[in-house]
Amino acid sequence: MAESLADWTDGRLGIYSLAKSNLRKIFPDHWSFMLGEIALYTFVIIILTGVWLTLFFTPSMGEVVYDGTYVPLRGIPMSEAYASTIKISFDVRGGLLMRQIHHWAAIVFVASMLTHMMRVFFTGAFRKPREINWVFGALLLILGMFDGFMGYSLPDDLLSGTGIRFMEGAILAVPIVGTYLSFFLFGGEFPGTIIITRLFSVHILLIPGIMVGLLAAHLILVFYHKHTQFAGPGRTNKNVVGMPLLPVYTAKAGGFFFLVFGVVAVMSAIATVNPIWAYGPYRPDQVSTDAQPDWYMGFSEGLIRVMPGWEISVWGGHTLNLGVFIPLMVFPLVLLVIWGYPFLEAWITGDRGEHHIADRPRNAPVRTAFGAAWISLYLLLLAGGGNDLLATHFHLSINAITYAVRIGFFTVPIVVFVITKRWCLGLQRRDKEKVLHGRETGVINRLQHGEFVEVHAPLPPGRLFTLTAHDQPRPSELPPEVDENGVARKAGLWTRLRVKLSRGFYGRDSQIAKPTVEEREEISSGHGHH
Repeated sequence: MAESLADWTDGRLGIYSLAKSNLRKIFPDHWSFMLGEIALYTFVIIILTGVWLTLFFTPSMGEVVYDGTYVPLRGIPMSEAYASTIKISFDVRGGLLMRQIHHWAAIVFVASMLTHMMRVFFTGAFRKPREINWVFGALLLILGMFDGFMGYSLPDDLLSGTGIRFMEGAILAVPIVGTYLSFFLFGGEFPGTIIITRLFSVHILLIPGIMVGLLAAHLILVFYHKHTQFAGPGRTNKNVVGMPLLPVYTAKAGGFFFLVFGVVAVMSAIATVNPIWAYGPYRPDQVSTDAQPDWYMGFSEGLIRVMPGWEISVWGGHTLNLGVFIPLMVFPLVLLVIWGYPFLEAWITGDRGEHHIADRPRNAPVRTAFGAAWISLYLLLLAGGGNDLLATHFHLSINAITYAVRIGFFTVPIVVFVITKRWCLGLQRRDKEKVLHGRETGVINRLQHGEFVEVHAPLPPGRLFTLTAHDQPRPSELPPEVDENGVARKAGLWTRLRVKLSRGFYGRDSQIAKPTVEEREEISSGHGHH
């Protein structure tokens, strides 16, 4: 019966030829590739638990008086959204665990997406032909961030209501149209009566639908372009060394999914996240202390907190709130800087070739230093968003923390960039020494004239190949000042800028020259160090 069904399906969809060409497709194996799998599996967990939660949640801001089983809240007016979330937490069997799994999975989802994106960034896996997939991944990350923000805003508790108030303040800071946008979003004066209903529709339908489409396109492109692999014997830009999709990779991926689900479930069972019953229902005239968003939106909070409260009056008395508007403009720039980097690198280097071998981060010092600087800025702003918690927990002055973050915003990324670049160059030098002299054995010999030297063992061929497989492009050069006819040819501003940046990427100060064959032969013949 199964064979007949398969034949019937094949006659209409051609599944046999499709399966024959794809199920034995080879995928490379490396632990860092699991980061993307964690993002995929937690997204599935979010969808499964989210569908379950929608069966019990009431997305309404209609006011009710609580009379449920949680005694401390009895007799308190609250929205139906908050009351239904309390009911899920205390009256629905398994409801609190489902809420916890949903929330923890969302946190891990964004964390794994960001970490996966950094893996792709540091290994140069974004280069041709994968630029479009990099854009898809960036869109998935920002959609996940905003969908997470909307998700923890739905219970209408005091903490999430403070977050929505934060969003309203940012909208109002937009010149000219801010008030109109706020009235449109909230259906009138804040908080209105429809914002939870609108967020619910966007949270469960619009953004997840777009994300499913982007995720499908992302995986199709991974399948089509073939997966990147790290340098090693037998690995080139024209092949893939690894295991077949079926049965090896499929079995490993299936087991890993249940492992991820189990870890998230254990985290949810033992670590409380978002205890809305402790915050109480949202009231516009109240705000809880140490109010913090989930970590992935913390850098936006940091931008607001460390920005001076500047205001200017323009156009005959209209107030422009720069203390909120400038962070609102910087917020997308922090993300766009890292997302647009691949296109900047391609323009600077003029690289048009395909790349299927991943870089070791040390072999691209400028790129690695840039990524480390971006991460340092992100973490610094995250600390700025929790300046009150840092002040209370470590007994520090909140003003001192704020000023430190303000100064660090301009200085820390530069310092981290310089240190990381020098670190990468140091690792390159160490690799060069290993190639030329071999690895240290710890065996000390004394020569006839009394000198003590350490014996070095030659590296195996596979290791030598890995350490020397990377390309070292030369920096771009300005075109000749005159063409073949002797006519003066002046290079444009963009050309001069590109050449200058190219020298910064590939100049003497940005890479250590790989050992040449002559150098290795000289060492091996005994003319070098022991």
